[in-house]
Amino acid sequence: MMDIEGARDRELLRREDDMRAVIASGSGRYADPWHPFDRTSPLLARVLEPAGFDVEIDDDVDHAMANLQGVDLVVVNAGDPWRSADSAGAAPRASTSGFAAALERGIGVLAVHSALSSLRDYPEWAPAIGGMWVPGLSWHPPADIADITGGELPSGPTIEAFAVFDERYARLQQFGERQVVATHLVDGAVEPTAWVRQHGASRIAVDTLGHDEESYASAGHRALLARLAGWLTSPR
Repeated sequence: MMDIEGARDRELLRREDDMRAVIASGSGRYADPWHPFDRTSPLLARVLEPAGFDVEIDDDVDHAMANLQGVDLVVVNAGDPWRSADSAGAAPRASTSGFAAALERGIGVLAVHSALSSLRDYPEWAPAIGGMWVPGLSWHPPADIADITGGELPSGPTIEAFAVFDERYARLQQFGERQVVATHLVDGAVEPTAWVRQHGASRIAVDTLGHDEESYASAGHRALLARLAGWLTSPR
């Protein structure tokens, strides 16, 4: 006979043990014509949930950043607010200070693809993630099959090599030290696909992949994301 009460207890325990993750998903001034955030953010959630995260998608980026209390991991999957038709105004003070407070206490931060050009009104953002897309300098060739070379995370796990249909970013500006954990080639030059770093009390990871749904069809890319999320929230 099925142990219904036991199953309920195990499910409750699983939920209590799950870490909280919030995906700040681009809409409004954080939307753009190139990135289908409303479709890729659920795919990000599907990667995080089996890795032990209770995931919430918030399509109001500034609201998400103002409400990070009790959140273990914030994932930013959003576009450049300064290039939006709805670019008037700036991020609310509650949002910028909320993100700064979360960094100070030691939140995990995962910046995905166009997040390298996002949150430009947040003074802490670019210094925290360790890089940014520079208009007129940074670029990418047309999306195609990219061969990604893996490396090692600081704690030792290896990122396996994989192929993915995606954009390959080049000539991103770097801020501070970082450990590159995956690379790709653009015109024969080695460029970072993903990196990790420590910023004060917080762990940061950047994944330059994730343009659209095709990127998340790659099992190797999904494995990279799961590894990064695990490192970001692992015991120090």
